[in-house]
Amino acid sequence: MEFMVSNTTCHMSISLDGFVAGPDQSREAPLGKRGQELHGWHIGDPRANDADKIANEWLMRPRGAYVMGRNMFGPIRGDWDEDWSGWWGPEPPYHAPVFVLTRHPHDPIPMDGGTTFYFVTDGFDAAYSAACQAAGDKGVDIAGGASTVRQALAAGVIDELTLDIAPVLLGSGERIFDGAVDFDFEPAEVLHSPLTTHIRYRRNS
Repeated sequence: MEFMVSNTTCHMSISLDGFVAGPDQSREAPLGKRGQELHGWHIGDPRANDADKIANEWLMRPRGAYVMGRNMFGPIRGDWDEDWSGWWGPEPPYHAPVFVLTRHPHDPIPMDGGTTFYFVTDGFDAAYSAACQAAGDKGVDIAGGASTVRQALAAGVIDELTLDIAPVLLGSGERIFDGAVDFDFEPAEVLHSPLTTHIRYRRNS
């Protein structure tokens, strides 16, 4: 499929052994067991420093549209058998269209602050194409989770990949590089704190 040209980013916290979420994800533990340990740098750990503040600015910079997987949107599996509008409350942090990959159709969900969740049933390429159309020149972000990032990497659409590498070993969970055969990026910027090493990679031209 041909895509519009769009500056596409992805920003993921990851363990030393390559997991972006721990095992046994659930409503009570959406990041899986110990998955929250990857995110202390931006969720209130007092050891966070100026490097973490800068990386958080990378994470929260406005984008024109987002693509995420259904597991990131919420814990419901199979048919939509209950009302659910995401983990983020009435005003999600996206403030832009969010295209959610799912096998089960759902009407769009408009939220406060400019976020609308759209549900795409015909695969990653269709969701990414719709996001590019919606974003225009404001860029697309691949918001996660692991499966969606794997599909974006396989499609070769990510221009900038930021990894927050936490000094944590999870042992199992969800990976983003399973099935990858190469890594066509080079480091553009590296920052560090006691909680993580932030590496911003750019795709090799």
